[in-house]
Amino acid sequence: MATSSFGAANAVVSKDPKIRIQSFNGLRASNSFALTRNLRVIPSPRARPSVIRAVSTPVKPDTAAGPKRSNVEIIKENSNFIRYPLNEELLTDAQNVNEAATQLIKFHGSYQQYNRDERGTRSYSFMIRTKNPCGKVSNKLYLTMDDLADQFGIGTLRLTTRQTFQLHGVLKQNLKTALTSIIRSMASTLGACGDLNRNVLAPPAPFVRKDYQFAQKTAENIAALLTPQSGFYYDMWLDGEKIMSAEPPEVVKARNDNSHGTNFPDLPEPIYGTQFLPRKFKIAVTVPTDNSVDILTNDIGVVVVSDENGEPQGFNIYVGGGMGRTHRLESTFPRLAEPLGYVPKEDILYVVKAIVVTQRENGRRDDRKYSRMKYLISSWGIEKFRNVVEQYYGKKLEPFRELPEWEFKSYLGWHEQGDGGFFCGLQIDSGRIRGNMKKALREVIEKYDLNMRITPSQNLILCDVRDEWKRPISTVLAQAGLLQPTYVDPLNITAMACPAFPLCSLAVTEAERGIPDILKRVRAVFEKVGLTYDDSVVIRITGCPNGCARPYMAELGLVGDGPNSYQIWLGGAANQTRLATAFMDKVKVQDFEKVLEPLFYYWKRERQSKESFGNFTNRLGFEKLKELIDKYETPELSPSH
Repeated sequence: MATSSFGAANAVVSKDPKIRIQSFNGLRASNSFALTRNLRVIPSPRARPSVIRAVSTPVKPDTAAGPKRSNVEIIKENSNFIRYPLNEELLTDAQNVNEAATQLIKFHGSYQQYNRDERGTRSYSFMIRTKNPCGKVSNKLYLTMDDLADQFGIGTLRLTTRQTFQLHGVLKQNLKTALTSIIRSMASTLGACGDLNRNVLAPPAPFVRKDYQFAQKTAENIAALLTPQSGFYYDMWLDGEKIMSAEPPEVVKARNDNSHGTNFPDLPEPIYGTQFLPRKFKIAVTVPTDNSVDILTNDIGVVVVSDENGEPQGFNIYVGGGMGRTHRLESTFPRLAEPLGYVPKEDILYVVKAIVVTQRENGRRDDRKYSRMKYLISSWGIEKFRNVVEQYYGKKLEPFRELPEWEFKSYLGWHEQGDGGFFCGLQIDSGRIRGNMKKALREVIEKYDLNMRITPSQNLILCDVRDEWKRPISTVLAQAGLLQPTYVDPLNITAMACPAFPLCSLAVTEAERGIPDILKRVRAVFEKVGLTYDDSVVIRITGCPNGCARPYMAELGLVGDGPNSYQIWLGGAANQTRLATAFMDKVKVQDFEKVLEPLFYYWKRERQSKESFGNFTNRLGFEKLKELIDKYETPELSPSH
């Protein structure tokens, strides 16, 4: 049978006879990965050449026995690099776009949504998401987004868990104006959604320190490396005019390098090809100890390694993290990233590219539930994955360097930057900027010409504040409810929620709208059982199992599994280094106290010295915890306990 493979030039042949790297073959019984609960690889009964073959350009139509692919893969193939039929659909009088265009507009940084609170005819609008490597937001961009929220949105801005803005409620006829305004503010939405590299996270603190600045520069370079090159974004929103910005020469060199068969040299997308990646791809960069970025939840985690003088020397690399899963399907699961190795600093872009290409070539494209890189690594194992990456990298990875313990850092309140200036971290509940808070932020940001950073905890940092500005800024913000952290409930500081209802099409119950009441109820239970104000629990809530607010890393995760119903996850670590585990299904929101009160009561009485709630539930185990819940009777508690 004659088949055609338009693979990357100079296909890499494995020199290790024990390793056989196969092109992806869908669900053909002879050689599928067979993702079972234990994720064992079922070996192929047929001998196949040890060659890495690209699937990122389309197989010719006459190859009928080719791999099975999802509908989204076919849409991408027929789109002329993410243009058609979106370009035509945007010109129609309809409120919405068709299914193919709905998939493609994600690559441009937008999701089609409708208001699920309304009954009858669907009222369509679009969410626009920006792309802000490191969470950096210029003064001009903030003011533009603030204006757009009022002109074309629902009057609010939302800060996301990946350090970006989301603007909800934009009508189709206003999309081009809104996106053009963002682009002309020297910002972008390109690749904020879709099957490609998403926003690259980095610690948001504007410290004038070599390691922090190096981490942020690296995040920006990785973002540039993996930005689409075929011009579809500018064709759609600027009629082909491209906003030119100078790229660092090391980025251009790494992107164009094809010495190890990574690129499609004859295509306008040298890294992505026509098919881009199998699914979304997430990368974070940080420095040792700083886990403000939830480093282990990313497809790639990059950690700066410095010498004893504080000079960055290279990077530790983690791979294979990811949160999304499907209820009642145990072959889908959240997963922590694991160590891959160490690379010298000058090689970081080449290693990131090698990892991305390994996923591009071998990630599943038949069933999107299993298309994230975590499933590839779970089925292959880290050793095989490392070997394939090394072939695309052209070198052996060095051993992973030892790291100190991770800490969650919120960066709330006032801090010295290290250059004479200050920054101020502001608690924004669920990242939603609205009302008086929105007016006060605009007043301060406009008056003092401030730049900002969005944090991975949905908060906002005001940068480069002079000492004499601190008091007047604090006064204006406090009057709008933006308080210093000593006046914010500790439960709120670590809590996160996704938007869920009314606009997210995947939500099955509330998250952002429900979390204020849930946190108040948790605080009331704390008081009832004798826990103090400073006792805290990391609580994260999502309206579905996709995990946008990373609930599977929480000490108490609430994952929507039906109307007013949640799956309860317990046992995550306060520093986000351990996965939680599903504890109970289908707990109605009105019944939370029946579960949480006994848990908090016994945590108060049986915890070891300074033992966190996550560590406590992990130590006791779920059988014992359920036994305690079953036998619990509300005790008579005195106010003095």
